[in-house]
Amino acid sequence: MPFTGKATYSAGATLPEIAEDIADIVGLVSPFETPLLDHLGDPRRAARSTVHEWIEDSLLPNTDTINQTTFTPSPTAATSITVNNGPRFRVGDQIRGVTLSEVMLVTAVAGNVLTVVRQYGGSPAAALTNGLTLVILGNAAIEGDDRPATRFTNRVRRSNFTQIFTASVEVSGSVRAASGVGVSDELDYQKQERLRELLRDLENCVINGVAASANPQGDAATRRTMRGVIPAIITNRFTPDSGPIPPGGGTEMTLLNEEVLNAAMRAIWEQSSARIDTIVCNGFQKRRINSFVGDRGYAPADTRFRDLVSIYESDFGVARVVLSRWMPPDSVLMLDSSRLSVLPLAGRSFHFKPLASTGDSEVGQLIGEYTLEMLNENAHGLLRGLALSVD
Repeated sequence: MPFTGKATYSAGATLPEIAEDIADIVGLVSPFETPLLDHLGDPRRAARSTVHEWIEDSLLPNTDTINQTTFTPSPTAATSITVNNGPRFRVGDQIRGVTLSEVMLVTAVAGNVLTVVRQYGGSPAAALTNGLTLVILGNAAIEGDDRPATRFTNRVRRSNFTQIFTASVEVSGSVRAASGVGVSDELDYQKQERLRELLRDLENCVINGVAASANPQGDAATRRTMRGVIPAIITNRFTPDSGPIPPGGGTEMTLLNEEVLNAAMRAIWEQSSARIDTIVCNGFQKRRINSFVGDRGYAPADTRFRDLVSIYESDFGVARVVLSRWMPPDSVLMLDSSRLSVLPLAGRSFHFKPLASTGDSEVGQLIGEYTLEMLNENAHGLLRGLALSVD
């Protein structure tokens, strides 16, 4: 016969004798990780002003480019060469075309025109061309000669601006007094949630943030924002139309492959002393880097199939691959992490500031003020305009 006694369902779903069964835990699924900030680590110092500045310098350049279309009597015999920057050269310099074997000796410099001895030291003749890069091997001084004219470089001051990150917290007295589920103190919980959001936004701004074009230091009507890594990179900004990425067919963008990544890393290495040690990318480009591995490291006895590249080692740097969802999906950053720091303004790292309450509540504000110090933008690189699908 059917059961006729008292059961949990006897009074419907709201039987008052049965206690609610709610797990004492709160599940959070929203992404808030900060992989680039974690990789860079804590800064060694703090910023001391809302305008943070640093000094950069460079050595005297030892390359230049030929700016000449006609060579008299011929490209293999011309002794007068016009270059873009004549003051880079001195009498006594040995120079060589970057792709040539012939060495030439500079005997006179007049403005941007060099007079040279061709096939110096019996080196084989070669044809000069417009746009050819000339490399200065070194200068040979005459024994007992006077000192050469003094040459030097001027240091350059660079800057960035601090950005204030803030969020408010307000919890009523009743909520704090009531027993919560999964939360022992609602005020502390709200602090943690807002802090996660601010850290997420800090990483996003470190990567993508842009400083205001007018009054970047801020004023009564202008919010002060930091310049992020991507907008700061100018020299090594590679797209399918600007190299070293080969253009795609028609309107197609270039699919990231090892040739493209190595070409970009080589271009950075050729004109700076940096060694790329960090590659930052989004999900699709990370999968493309994983596909560089031909042997997936799977043997018959293995029970795990590996399809992952965490460290990419090339001739131009050993780089950790950092997966960040805050990267633009068509872009890959190549960074020298030793030249990057995310600095708080002194005494302004993320903290909670209690505020005066005007009623029956606890009120406060989470505040942090940070900037990005990015030394030598030409020590870093950006690949942009990459394809987002294999098809």
